[in-house]
Amino acid sequence: MPSSSPAPQALAAIDMGSNSFRLEIAHMHRGSYRRVEYLKETVRLGAGLDEQSMLTEAAMQRGLDCLQRFATRLQGMPGSRVRAVATQTLREARNRNAFLARAQTVLGHPIEVISGREEARLIYAGVARLQPAEEPRLVIDIGGRSTEMILGQGRQPLKAESFQIGSVSLSLRFFPEGLFTPEAFRAAQVAAGAELEEALTLFARHLSRPVWQEALGSSGTVGAVSQLLAASGITDGRITLDGLRWCIEQCLAAGRMEALQLPGLKEERRAVVAGGLCILYTLLTHFEIEALLPAKGALRQGVIFDLVERLEAQQVRDGHDMRDFSAAELQQRFGVDREQAARVQEVALQLHRQLVPRASPELRRELGWAAALHEIGMMVSHHDHHRHSAYLLAHVDAPGFSQSQLRRLGDLALGQRGGLRKLEEQLQDESLLWQLLALRLAVIKCHARSAVDARAMRLERRGRQIRVRMPRGWTQNHPRAHYLLREEMAAWSKLELLTLDLQD
Repeated sequence: MPSSSPAPQALAAIDMGSNSFRLEIAHMHRGSYRRVEYLKETVRLGAGLDEQSMLTEAAMQRGLDCLQRFATRLQGMPGSRVRAVATQTLREARNRNAFLARAQTVLGHPIEVISGREEARLIYAGVARLQPAEEPRLVIDIGGRSTEMILGQGRQPLKAESFQIGSVSLSLRFFPEGLFTPEAFRAAQVAAGAELEEALTLFARHLSRPVWQEALGSSGTVGAVSQLLAASGITDGRITLDGLRWCIEQCLAAGRMEALQLPGLKEERRAVVAGGLCILYTLLTHFEIEALLPAKGALRQGVIFDLVERLEAQQVRDGHDMRDFSAAELQQRFGVDREQAARVQEVALQLHRQLVPRASPELRRELGWAAALHEIGMMVSHHDHHRHSAYLLAHVDAPGFSQSQLRRLGDLALGQRGGLRKLEEQLQDESLLWQLLALRLAVIKCHARSAVDARAMRLERRGRQIRVRMPRGWTQNHPRAHYLLREEMAAWSKLELLTLDLQD
């Protein structure tokens, strides 16, 4: 592996898939994308999920060893220019937090677990930028444990969904001993069809009125099958029903995975090729796909393009990335009182600057989103709305946000009021501690739901000792708010994480 470090202006994306981990390092200049380096390792993380959806130690160690090698390659790169995402296996794994804690230490960068729809959105972003076209297109990505389908036009994804079926999971279930039989192929195709049936109304091609004009495949599965068809002289790389039938016939003739010898079939793909063929055959049959063409882009490039948008948003005053638009859409969907949210947001950000003057832009933006969305639970019920807000934020699909970040926003929403014992473990993260304190004080300051002077409340911090300063005479003029602040002081004293003092 090269020992030289990437240039500081380089960008890096890590895709922690169910079958392979990938590292892409690239440059973006005036909208032009140039790959610097691409590393791929077959980790088979998805094959390490047991019947209780727990990752085995062996699978985790394979992932950690790979990330250690990636970390060596990323030495010298600023953290703001590296983004690592994890997909279906870590969406499923019950012990994912334990693995992520170890993995982030090894990698030296945060790892985001993204939802299936967010994965689909990023896949389409990679394809749309690297293989631009204006006609409507269907993009399919068959991963190790999930399949993403996206209908889009130009750079805009119109519909995006993720289905819990992939080449690894299907191969493990129907070809566990590496035996290829007609019965196993038929059963695997039925299972794939059952999982993908609900997608028919969204993505099927109606010949009288085509919804999409071409179908592209973006994944290792599509690339592997395309290569073996081309190397065998069956097609020019296009995946067709005839080509897939030929591949399945070769598997049946071989009888066993170990005996399968096909030009262009890499050893790393041998164990999962049968499951991939069954999913492809089902897709082409059910969705009337005459030919599936390999796409140039993929998830990792989409992650880099999304990272560029985030960096550009930070460089422009009042800049926005996809997460800002998602937060605004969630406010509308759940009928949030936007004026109140804006008041709380302004005060919370003002207080956070006083607590942590050098906080990263990402932490400030995160607090801003939490303040903007802290009352979405009001749509469910006014009573305990903070708990409803926390649940909604932790489980909603919101383009641009990872599941990890949405859970953090949910923690902030949960902690906006009431006792703090419920977040005692999470508050060991000092950055979350100061975000939450700023949000709670802002909620108190804006409790009357009317115009406020965001600068009236001042905070002085010395380590974990915080003094709240209010204008002279404020206590007498605002007895209800004063009462709430005294309650807040008592809540923090019970947790013994910081000392809050009030002075006016």
